Amino acid sequence: MSKITFLGAGSTVFAKNVLGDCMLVPALEGFEFALFDIDEQRLRDSETMLKNLKRSLNKNITIKAYLNRKDALTNAKYVFNAIQVGGYKPSTVIDFEIPKKYGLRQTIADTVGIGGIFRNLRTIPVMIDFARDMEEVCPNALFLNYTNPMAVLTGVMNRFTAIKTVGLCHSVQVCTRDLFKTLGMDPEGVQEKIAGINHMAWLLEVKRNGLDLYPEIKQRAREKQRTKHHDMVRFELMDKFGFYVTESSEHNAEYHPYFIKSRYPELIENYNIPLDEYPRRCEKQIQEWDAMRDDLVHNISLDHVRSKEYGSRIIEAIETDVPFKFGGNVLNTGRLISNLPEKACVEVPCIADRSGITPTYVGDLPEQLAALNRTNINTQLLTIEAAMSRKKEYIYQAALLDPHTASELSIDAIISLCDDLIAAHGDWLPKFASSDTFAISN
Repeated sequence: MSKITFLGAGSTVFAKNVLGDCMLVPALEGFEFALFDIDEQRLRDSETMLKNLKRSLNKNITIKAYLNRKDALTNAKYVFNAIQVGGYKPSTVIDFEIPKKYGLRQTIADTVGIGGIFRNLRTIPVMIDFARDMEEVCPNALFLNYTNPMAVLTGVMNRFTAIKTVGLCHSVQVCTRDLFKTLGMDPEGVQEKIAGINHMAWLLEVKRNGLDLYPEIKQRAREKQRTKHHDMVRFELMDKFGFYVTESSEHNAEYHPYFIKSRYPELIENYNIPLDEYPRRCEKQIQEWDAMRDDLVHNISLDHVRSKEYGSRIIEAIETDVPFKFGGNVLNTGRLISNLPEKACVEVPCIADRSGITPTYVGDLPEQLAALNRTNINTQLLTIEAAMSRKKEYIYQAALLDPHTASELSIDAIISLCDDLIAAHGDWLPKFASSDTFAISN
C-alpha cells in the first residue's frame, strides 16, 4: 500500500481541501492517508471528517491517525506539511504586539519583516526534525510544503536536508484571474508567464492570441486607483515598476519600505492598508470554526469538489506520468532566475511527471524586479544563517536588512526589538549565542 502523510492534519478545513482532492484522483485508489498533529482533539476531528468523506465518496482508501510522527511517516511516498509552530496564541500575538511598542506596524507578518523572521526561527528546527525522521523512514518521499514562510522553509529543506521538497502557494494560480476580475476583464484564453520569489513573483507576460494585454491592464488600473479598493498597493507597484505582483496588497504593503510609515500615517488610508489584518483573520477563523465544527466533522453526507490547490495534481502527474505545469518554489540551483542568488528559493514554472519535479529556466528578470526580490532575499538568507548557526548576530542582521523594519527603526531599536522578541517567545525558539559586536550604543 502506498502512503500519503499529512503533517499538521489538525488544520481540518485545509486537510479536507488537500486530501479531499486526493480522494478524487483515481490513481490514488488503495493509498493510505496518514494523519499526524500534536493537537490530538484536532487530529481526531480531521480523522472523523475524512472518514465521513471517504464513505460519502465511496473511495477505496485507508484513513489512519497517528500519535507518533515517525510512525505516520514510515514508508510514505508523499508528505504534505501544513504546520504552524506556536500557533496564533502565543506566537503570532507576540509577533504583532511587541513590534507595536516600537511603533512598527504589520499586516500579515508571515513572510519577511520582523514577524516573518521570528516565525521562521521557531519553525525551522521543527522542519529539520521532520527531515531527519524522513531520512530514516521514508527517504525517497516528496515533501510538499504549504507552511509559511514559504521561501525560507523550502530553502532550508533543500539546502540542509536530503529530502526532495517543493513549496506550494495559492498566489500564482489565482494571480491573473483575480486581477482580471478586479479590472472587469475576461480571463478566458489568457497566456501568462510568472516568476520571482514566493509572495513576490511577477506577472512577466500576459497575452491573448499573441496580443500583449498589459497596456489595457495598466490603463484600467490607473482608472481604478481613483477610488478606494482592495488592491491599491499592487497597482501602485505595477505603475512604478512596470509589472503586477502575485501576492495581495496587504502582504506587499509590508514587503517594501514605501507604504507603512509612522511619519506618513495618511498612507494607510490612501492605500487602504489593513493593519493587523492577520490577527483579525485568526480571531474570525476561530469563531467560525466553533460554529461550523459539528457540521464539518460529523456530517455523514459530506461532499467535496476539487479545489485549486496544486498538491493532488502534482501527485496525480507523478503517478500517471501525465505532465502537470504549476508554479513551484524550488532552490535557484543553476540560476533558474539568473539575476537572483543561487542560494535563494525562487518561484518558477515547474513540470511534474513520473520523473518528479522539473523546474524550468527563466533567465533574467527585468532588473527592477530582481532588485525588489533581492531586498527580501537578503533577509531570508540571513534568517537561515541565524537558524542554522544559532547566532544572534544573524537575527539582528536579518532584521536590519528587512526593508520595512529598516525604514521605520534605528539600528539600536531593531536590536532591542529582536532581544525583546527572543525573550517573549522563550522556549518556542532554540537558544542563540550572543555577540558583543551588537551591543546597543549609549
